[in-house]
Amino acid sequence: MTDTLRPVETALPQAPDSPQQLKRSIGVVGGTLLTLSCVTPASTLFVVVPDLFGSLGTATALTIAIGSLLCIAVAFCYSELGTLIPSAGGEYAMVSTLAGRLAGWLVFVLSLLVVMIVPPVIAMGTADYLAPLVHLDPSVAGAGVMLLATLAGLLDLRANAWITGVFLVLEVIAAAVVAVLGFAHGHRGPGSLLSMQVSGADGHTDTVTAALVVSGLAIALFVTQGFSTAVYLSEELENPRRNVARTVLATLAISSVIILVPVVAITFGASDLSELTGGDIGSMVTAWSNSAVGTFVSLCVALAIINAGIVMVIQNSRVLFASARDKAWPEPVNNVFAKLGRFGSPWVATLAVGVPGAALCFVNLDTLYGVTGVSVTGMYLLVAVAALLARRDSHRHVPAWRMPLWPAVPVLLIAVLAYILTQQETAYLLWTGGITAAATLYWAFYLRPRRATRWLISLPEDARA
Repeated sequence: MTDTLRPVETALPQAPDSPQQLKRSIGVVGGTLLTLSCVTPASTLFVVVPDLFGSLGTATALTIAIGSLLCIAVAFCYSELGTLIPSAGGEYAMVSTLAGRLAGWLVFVLSLLVVMIVPPVIAMGTADYLAPLVHLDPSVAGAGVMLLATLAGLLDLRANAWITGVFLVLEVIAAAVVAVLGFAHGHRGPGSLLSMQVSGADGHTDTVTAALVVSGLAIALFVTQGFSTAVYLSEELENPRRNVARTVLATLAISSVIILVPVVAITFGASDLSELTGGDIGSMVTAWSNSAVGTFVSLCVALAIINAGIVMVIQNSRVLFASARDKAWPEPVNNVFAKLGRFGSPWVATLAVGVPGAALCFVNLDTLYGVTGVSVTGMYLLVAVAALLARRDSHRHVPAWRMPLWPAVPVLLIAVLAYILTQQETAYLLWTGGITAAATLYWAFYLRPRRATRWLISLPEDARA
């Protein structure tokens, strides 16, 4: 299979023999628990969705539903590419192999933006849900969660799978409580999901436009974005050619239900549009029940956020570890980031993503949301391009999970994602574009002239043999 993984026309330079490798230690259940925890459906519901309620009102559930449908096509692409190229590098290893090294490098930069920004965005929501017990500054609380998650990320991956699994149960319970209470106290019916109304600044009802829904799709894609974590874990999943696809698709299905059902319930249960667009889900829960239930839900969400931080640090450290192993940086930096600790985890890479993540908790939240939405959309776009190229030449003969309706799925996905990008705010496009331009210069002046010794995409021995 060594010859079939990369045809002569698209062959990439390989990393030196016997590079540092992660050990295969988890099955599909453990991988699904970790991946679901990275999606962190409850903390996404309680931290990210309230902002969507503020801008989209009753159209929030519809927007998330459309985003989830788009993510099915994205999940197909990830499942096929993740079984074809099972590397801890995730998107960049897949895209580099199939669409060229520059495209892979740009995907890496976009994925690095996402994995560095998303954890502090989620972590800063901790303070709101610890309020029943203690009042903390959101930035300080978020930084504390990031540091705690970094310490947990230094442990063995199997141990973290069980830790995050316990926390995941609690956050699913919290989401279920919200769904039951929302439906039980419904003030409007199913027709409200299509009414596309939002409370205006003057207290009057405004109509949500289709253009606003499209612009909100970038954040909606971000809501379930963590299902792609399965491809980052592909080096540590047993039997990756079967379990990567199972983990990706199962995680997307479960997380979409856990997020979308409570969103519908909240839309029905909010007493009026101003309460809905205010996005204070904790207060709604208390009003629907009592303070004890509200406190329980809030504490479950706080644990869910900590859980998300742990899993995201695990994921992010694998990306940075893989980039160092694949020689993306000057040699001293590569040597440091590729170090493995006593538990088999990339401990330096873990610290390198966790500590800066704590610092990002003090950056403006709106900017973080905007840049993340653009980055996720751009990353999915390049992955779809790679999926379009996944069956040319000898790649078509490699044993891998194959998506249905190829090539229609990636072609349609490319068109839709490109349109979504054109509808994003200029400031966020400029921020992301500027970072991408700087990365392109790094490629042109450092990586490309050193093609024989830098950016060498490696696969585990059992994937190449």
